[in-house]
Amino acid sequence: MLLNRQILEHAKALIAKHGTDIWWSSSEAELLPADYAHLADQYIKGTDTMDVWFDSGSSWAAVVNQRDGLTYPADLYLEGSDQHRGWFQSSLLTSVAVNGIAPYKRVLTHGFVLDEKGYKMSKSLGNVVDPKLVIDGGANVDKQPAYGADTLRLWVASVNYESDVCIGDSILKQTSDSYRKLRNTARYLLGSLHDYNPATHAVPFEQLPALDQYLLGVYAQFMREATKEYDGYSFSRVFSLLQQFAVSDLSNFYLDIAKDRLYIASADEFRRRSCQTVLARMLHGISAVIAPIMPHMAEDIWQRLPFPVDQTSIFEAGWPTAEEADNFEATSAEWQKVRTLRDVVNKQLEAARLAKTVGSSLEAKLLLHTSDAGLHATLTRLAAAHNGVDDLRYLFIASQVELVQG
Repeated sequence: MLLNRQILEHAKALIAKHGTDIWWSSSEAELLPADYAHLADQYIKGTDTMDVWFDSGSSWAAVVNQRDGLTYPADLYLEGSDQHRGWFQSSLLTSVAVNGIAPYKRVLTHGFVLDEKGYKMSKSLGNVVDPKLVIDGGANVDKQPAYGADTLRLWVASVNYESDVCIGDSILKQTSDSYRKLRNTARYLLGSLHDYNPATHAVPFEQLPALDQYLLGVYAQFMREATKEYDGYSFSRVFSLLQQFAVSDLSNFYLDIAKDRLYIASADEFRRRSCQTVLARMLHGISAVIAPIMPHMAEDIWQRLPFPVDQTSIFEAGWPTAEEADNFEATSAEWQKVRTLRDVVNKQLEAARLAKTVGSSLEAKLLLHTSDAGLHATLTRLAAAHNGVDDLRYLFIASQVELVQG
């Protein structure tokens, strides 16, 4: 075997100039440096394939360690579970052999994508899901609609990648429904902020009604948990948090109550501006959280903000802070009881509607009784607010609400 630094440097220079095919198209004499050319008849160039994982296994040297903006060891190596004895292993061996350290700080492995029934995809079975077809759609839009890149990315984020995952038409449809709910929530927020400017209209936190302060506390908790899950690469958990906050906390609870004051209050009325203050924070937070998963929607939201911002892109805006969670625990339990009571009330109102006793909830007067002393105290305090926000008739969307002792 002829192997020394001069030989390696010469081969390296040839490959850098002509590519790896130079090894196959050149003779032994041409592959040897001038000092060794006269010995060409004594050697035969090797044509056996080297370990196929060596090239990728040495990428920590050829890529990570030589390019600006990358650091060695790398923060994360990401691949399928089969690479524990492939790329992860060859990278580890070569890096430890040369430098005595692993080439990565952490390794993240994922399972494989299967069809909707859990079978391996293959052309012979005809069950292959083409990502381009998912994004762009097929000739028959009814059977193969164009879901777009964000919907496909949302599906990737929603599944637990630690094991094998399934994809198919019904799964994509469910993901598309989730995408539309998030998009509709963002549209509602944008529409409700059409005449709002945070520089002149924002209400300080300590002046906000109790309902608005509570929702900002929920938002702050959501941002903290989402940040934590992103740091741990738990994208499916981020998706669950997003669903809970945007759909349950925001749309089904807060916006259901807030829509009246947004619609009927005068433009500059305090209770309307306080609501817009909350909605502006929600919009920034939701945009930031969805940006790594659905960048097109996030940027779409940012480009349509109805008020001026310093950054031209959501990806320049930074990660929003959420200090309101600091004192959130004290009021969270109280409000959770109110929300539970509200669910009970809504069931009773729905029963009254079905019985045609009332048309809408605003035709009803509610009589509330609870044996929970803490909840009764909370309801009493809210009933005395008289600020057009925390009043019980606004919280329960009824004509009148009366607290009774028995």
